[in-house]
Amino acid sequence: MSDSPRVHRLRRWGWPILIGVLAAAGILLAVADIAAGARWPNPLAEVMVGPIERHALVNQTEAFRFDRTQVANRFAFPNPFGGFGPLNPYRALQALLTNGAGLVLLALTALVVFPSRARAAVERLEARQGAAIALIAGLVMIVLGLAAITLLRFTLLFLAVVPLVLAVALVAALFGMACISLAIGRFLHRRLKLPNVHPLVAAFAGALVVFDLAVIPYAGVFALVAVAVAGLGLTVVTRFGSAGGWSFGDLTW
Repeated sequence: MSDSPRVHRLRRWGWPILIGVLAAAGILLAVADIAAGARWPNPLAEVMVGPIERHALVNQTEAFRFDRTQVANRFAFPNPFGGFGPLNPYRALQALLTNGAGLVLLALTALVVFPSRARAAVERLEARQGAAIALIAGLVMIVLGLAAITLLRFTLLFLAVVPLVLAVALVAALFGMACISLAIGRFLHRRLKLPNVHPLVAAFAGALVVFDLAVIPYAGVFALVAVAVAGLGLTVVTRFGSAGGWSFGDLTW
């Protein structure tokens, strides 16, 4: 039985509607994250939403010196729940257009520069237990990296090697997160039965999902760390998206 014309037209606009819903959800979650940032135990709320103003502690003269327009304060509303900071949709929108846009841009750039490697990595991630393997591999690499840094600090190579190790880990994690964003977009395409679209559009939607997870109050920073660790593990397991993948068989010839 075929879909009705109304359902067909709605599905045709499925991707723009989905992206709009994800962006709106990100703003709402960022509003809640900013409001919860003034209350323990949410000390890492500033990771994605930026510095949080605590009106009881902010010197108004100093604030006016750096922001003469005071736009952020004009859109701050009292929170009906006691113990939390004000509701500030302007700051939430600012977080989406800065940190959120930066995350999306990094994801799309990695996919544009390494399309074939990204495809190989996503195929490995979508395989059976691919996400679990990537997460475990990321945890193992973090443990090994910390062990290597601990050993190197007793040598003269510490100052030269440690920044290189951290830079490589950062690039690997960003590439893996870009592949995870594409995988999330493909998952949404299958589950919601959306029309076929350019892979970068699907990756755009997937990156917005990652941003939404990152601004969940209290749990957002842990979700972001989990995605970054899984991205690092995915890059290692696939050897930066190599078609052959990673295997001990390479040591036998």
